Amino acid sequence: MENRIDAIYGRQSVDKKESISIESQFEFCRYELKGGECKEYKDKGYSGKNIERPDFQRLLTDIRNGLIKRVIVYKLDRISRFIVDFAKLMEIFKQYNVEFVSCTEKFDTSTPMGRAMLNICIVFAQLERESIQQRVQDAFYSRCSKGYYMRGRPAYGFDLEPIVINGIKTKKLVENESMSYALLMYEMYEVPEASYGDISRHFAKHNILVYGKTLKRGFIAQLLRNPVYVQADMDIYEYFKAQGVKIENDAEDFTGEFSCYLYQGREGEEKILVLAPHEGKVSSRQWLNVQHKLSQNTTFQNGRKCHHTWLAGKIKCGCCGYALTSIKGQNDVTYFRCKQRLENKSCEGAGTLTKHVLEDSIYNEMVQKMQEFQTLTGGKQTNYNPKLTTARAGLAKIESEIEKLLDTLTGANPTLLKYANNRIEDAQRQAQTKLIADLSANSVSSSQIELISGYLSNWGNVEFDDRRRVIDALVNQIQATSEHVSIQWKI
Repeated sequence: MENRIDAIYGRQSVDKKESISIESQFEFCRYELKGGECKEYKDKGYSGKNIERPDFQRLLTDIRNGLIKRVIVYKLDRISRFIVDFAKLMEIFKQYNVEFVSCTEKFDTSTPMGRAMLNICIVFAQLERESIQQRVQDAFYSRCSKGYYMRGRPAYGFDLEPIVINGIKTKKLVENESMSYALLMYEMYEVPEASYGDISRHFAKHNILVYGKTLKRGFIAQLLRNPVYVQADMDIYEYFKAQGVKIENDAEDFTGEFSCYLYQGREGEEKILVLAPHEGKVSSRQWLNVQHKLSQNTTFQNGRKCHHTWLAGKIKCGCCGYALTSIKGQNDVTYFRCKQRLENKSCEGAGTLTKHVLEDSIYNEMVQKMQEFQTLTGGKQTNYNPKLTTARAGLAKIESEIEKLLDTLTGANPTLLKYANNRIEDAQRQAQTKLIADLSANSVSSSQIELISGYLSNWGNVEFDDRRRVIDALVNQIQATSEHVSIQWKI
């Protein structure tokens, strides 16, 4: 037996002559009942901008308790002025099998037309939600493109200070006392031999805390990649342009006076770079050197460090070129296995490579190579690399040609002149500069030779990290299978 009853609801914001009273609303609702029994709910002095109204919440409670079979109102806006809220309420009514009637609009969900109207309302509610989301996104990216600060917590080494840009109140970054530690991270990591671990150990040794905690390697990586510290000049403009980043400012604005923000673009779109109103603290040269080193640091991503073999990062599969990883097998014997073979079976694998056997073999190869190297150099106190002189001579010739080209550029402002200079250098010096950088990086000084020789002669007592430094100084890469081992030397 049906024991649920009808409910009529009335709402009036304020008492006005032109405003229909709650009692008048109820009269219309009772006419729809045609003399039937009902329960009344009314909220006087409450706006329709939300549904947080005492008697309306009591009505919803009774609906959820199974006491109401139909809700009757004078007009739709008595329930809510927002279609999104209204659509949510219709979902509740549908869930508890409650019909809804609006006297003025003749809206009745017990009829096919009423249900059709309900579906139309829900469609418009979805459209309104998506429109709101789109407007929020548009506003966010519009503010991003104007250089407004859009994030919450400022980057390490900065505080936030109120500022007005184009009549809009926003905030800008200002240096605080922690900036010296941020700059120290850049300075330390720029050193070729330095690692995340070296920086974190230095901070721990000197009791330097970051946000009250010990410095983590992941934090270092994040900080070093953040362009908010750099002096944004034409080198930075060219770097991000080459990365496919959308740059909001013109090239001539990149004078090095200010820094920049890098924002994630919309889904599926490129990142956004915009000049910031604060001064950069790290030179573009140093920042780009750090980025180059970070891009080469594929072995220790996210601050991870291998402790199982000093060959880590150097040893590759001789079949597919993927990294080999160490895996402990039966009887505690450790083997090298191809990562691609382990992940998707698309490589045939490197065969059986026992860790201690391969390490001994590489050690013997390093000893032999050092003996040949020292015999060839004859103990000269210079960096040895016979291709370096030829490459530098070629670069000098190119620089002479560039000088002549620059003489033809007249009437340009200093910023555009520098831009043209960079474009010429990028176009004509790229190959030579890269070659010299590679050759210089692969040159070994006499002091390094002496240190490496000492390590190799006492290998059994050399610590793990020092073994890693030795192989990093001597070897670019090792391609290995059970049948063949190939070493690409730096010397």
